[in-house]
Amino acid sequence: MSSQIIEGVSQPKTEFSNPVIRWIDYRLPLFTFLDHELNSYPTPRNLNYLWNFGSLAGIVLLIMIATGIVLAMHYVPTGVGAFRSVEHIMRDVNYGWLLRYIHTTGASMFFAVVYIHIFRGLYYGSYKEPRELLWCLGVLILLLMMATAFFGYTLPWGQMSFWGATVITNLFSAIPVVGDSIVTWLWGGFTVGDPTLNRFYSLHYLLPFVIVAVAGLHLAALHRFGSNNPTGIDTKDPGDTIPFHPYYTVKDLLGLMVLFLVFAWFVFYEPNALLNSDNYTPANPGVTPPHIVPEWYLLPFYAILRSIPDKLVGVIAMLTSILVLFALPWLDTSPVRSGRFRPMFKVFYWFLVADCALLTYAGGQPPEGTWLIMSRIGAAYYFAHFFLVLPLVARIESPHPLPNSISQGVLPATSSAKP
Repeated sequence: MSSQIIEGVSQPKTEFSNPVIRWIDYRLPLFTFLDHELNSYPTPRNLNYLWNFGSLAGIVLLIMIATGIVLAMHYVPTGVGAFRSVEHIMRDVNYGWLLRYIHTTGASMFFAVVYIHIFRGLYYGSYKEPRELLWCLGVLILLLMMATAFFGYTLPWGQMSFWGATVITNLFSAIPVVGDSIVTWLWGGFTVGDPTLNRFYSLHYLLPFVIVAVAGLHLAALHRFGSNNPTGIDTKDPGDTIPFHPYYTVKDLLGLMVLFLVFAWFVFYEPNALLNSDNYTPANPGVTPPHIVPEWYLLPFYAILRSIPDKLVGVIAMLTSILVLFALPWLDTSPVRSGRFRPMFKVFYWFLVADCALLTYAGGQPPEGTWLIMSRIGAAYYFAHFFLVLPLVARIESPHPLPNSISQGVLPATSSAKP
């Protein structure tokens, strides 16, 4: 009977010439899956270089995990040993300095790539139907990245690490009733110390693998409906798509080379440009740094937190500034995706970009005087953009006519545009 069942099974067609690969693929169609997703996958023909940043983020994530695993082999998660182990890595481990600088610079590269990826999605409407879940998974990845970066920031156990951990964990005390209990649980005691460092070390090691899992779901959601494109029009005609390989693999390789040039420049010439010099001083609970700031990629949210004098309201505003991105597909109700065809939206989009740049710079300045006022103005516009501007623009804007197909947008041809 078993032979009859085997004979009745329809064998999938395969184009693999290697007999070993063909044997494996028949039993576990891994190579067929990879061939479809990375080779013959139909991709809109008009994607520009801004679409490189998704794959670049994945590559940087793998670099961060690889270097992090090696660094973890030499790290000692104790108050006494943490700072010394980092110095040991830098001075005694073969190429330890290189691994650490790749890891610390990689965090900044990861956030830079992801932020460009997000702003590209904002401009071209990649959050709109039917890609809402794809967008929400991307925002979830951003949240996990922030948590991972914060935990990693505390591990060198320098002055900024210690006081950054103290300040950020104390924010939970603003939660009514249970706030103090949450802080005690995070600390593992009644002050920031060895238990805190052990917790953060464990979470910093674990969360990148959670990010990989969510990124896998992100890719699955992406391939469910395919990539968005600069026109924001769904693929209709056969000429609207081309195979992913070799057209976009070559494009991604060019983007990867440019990224590696920037990456290498920071690693070999300016490795401390993106770090805080106070973290080269061992943690001292008795001496508070004059200005406690997080890394640059968390500064916009830190500026929003500090712009509000009430602690609880500030924490709520900071969290809302991130969580509002989950609601974006339902706040922007315009039927047109791409900012190319939305003249009013385009203007306010660049206001948002300038506002985020302002918050980033203001977040790194002392919370007083002009910079405190600018932080409050920036925070006010940030929330107004999502809760007021986008819904209003979607109602009153008159978009430009859309091309009938991607092919028409790429190769202006025969058919007329539709409103």
